[in-house]
Amino acid sequence: MMLFSGGAVVTMDPTIGDLDSGDVLIRGDRIVAVGPDLRSHPDAAGATVVDTTGGIVCPGFVDTHRHAWQAQLRRSIPDVNDLGEYVMSTLAGVAPAYTPHDMYVGTRLAALTALDAGITTMLDFSHNSRSAAHSDAAVQALIDTGIRGVHASMGPHFGDWDRQWPADLVRLREKFHGANGDLVTVRLAALATDEIAGPALAYGPELAAVARDIGIGVSIDAVFGESSSAAIERWATDGLLGPAVTLIHATGLTSQAWKTIGATGTTVSLAPTSEAQIGLETAVPAIDEALAVGVRPGLSIDVEVALASDMFTQMRALHAIQRMRAVHCAYGTDKPVGHRITTRDVLDFATAQGARTNGLGDVTGSISPGKQADLLVVRADDVNTMPLNDAVGTLVLGADARNIDTVVVGGRIRKAAGRLVDVDIDDLRRTVTASRDSIRASVGG
Repeated sequence: MMLFSGGAVVTMDPTIGDLDSGDVLIRGDRIVAVGPDLRSHPDAAGATVVDTTGGIVCPGFVDTHRHAWQAQLRRSIPDVNDLGEYVMSTLAGVAPAYTPHDMYVGTRLAALTALDAGITTMLDFSHNSRSAAHSDAAVQALIDTGIRGVHASMGPHFGDWDRQWPADLVRLREKFHGANGDLVTVRLAALATDEIAGPALAYGPELAAVARDIGIGVSIDAVFGESSSAAIERWATDGLLGPAVTLIHATGLTSQAWKTIGATGTTVSLAPTSEAQIGLETAVPAIDEALAVGVRPGLSIDVEVALASDMFTQMRALHAIQRMRAVHCAYGTDKPVGHRITTRDVLDFATAQGARTNGLGDVTGSISPGKQADLLVVRADDVNTMPLNDAVGTLVLGADARNIDTVVVGGRIRKAAGRLVDVDIDDLRRTVTASRDSIRASVGG
């Protein structure tokens, strides 16, 4: 039993609300109770008390799409100009050199970085599954870090591989789905169309049947423009959309495609810095389009080879871009300023909606009794967060990874007193550097 006591509590559960000062009681891997003072709660007797005075307790962040295997090459192409440059440099140029060991090292580094920055759930869009061993290494890295990991498996775009995918998903689900105390889930990953890597990786009836037959969700990347809009209409006609399907990016889609997404309850993952910085289709995160059809999206990191690794950056980028658009559309005209999203909106996208997007809405994403204990303690009395005036505003606009004192996943502490638990950083550094150097030597870089 653990009792987090004395700090502000942002639950992201509309039935409970927020507490200026409150307690969260955990038994095993579950949240038992949330309230102003739980010291007299029957289950609190003998609980380990974690003093959160001066801090904020909030749900862990949820990353709905990250290509984790690339982490040892992070920021190697920081000024990449477009999707084509990324595809040719990373997916065609570097990915074929990865061994299963490199997959493990990159995925572990990404997962540890996520935990350090308060991301308790990460969907690893693992699109370098060159062999069963590559996939197993990626999932084992999720298990070894203790993150709530969603392994979304896809065959590689280029180079030689065993062609074991998608058939290998049956084995992956049997071996790993529910592993590590139900922290691991498995999904099918695919592309929207055949424009980048051919028809074998493009979502359609065959891949949908694979996912349906083994009972897993689907995450679809590279959802852009008119070709993806047409694909969305085909999928809807064929009954291939719904809450178990996630469309990633969704930039430049037609209004009819968006109506179809909303009508089918299909989920959406936005990658705010990826859309804007790399310049994906319109280069504008499709937040207004999503909200207009009743879709509240999850947020994601995407590719660390070019982008930031943390959810604070995604929340702030989306918040700023959407509000800029809302005001800019009226500039120089007599149009009223459009609706502006709030800090609570983007925190909702980064927590509860991210969990729902990953198919885990009943498991995590809010501090609610009965849900898994995935939560953070964020210091609100540090130099960059003091004094605490608005907890949600502080989480979204003031805090960063240095302020995260404690990270809990499934009731287990993964970061304490501002440091990752049971992680030898010096050994990690040596392993990551050696893997990077080996990859570069293989490709002549």
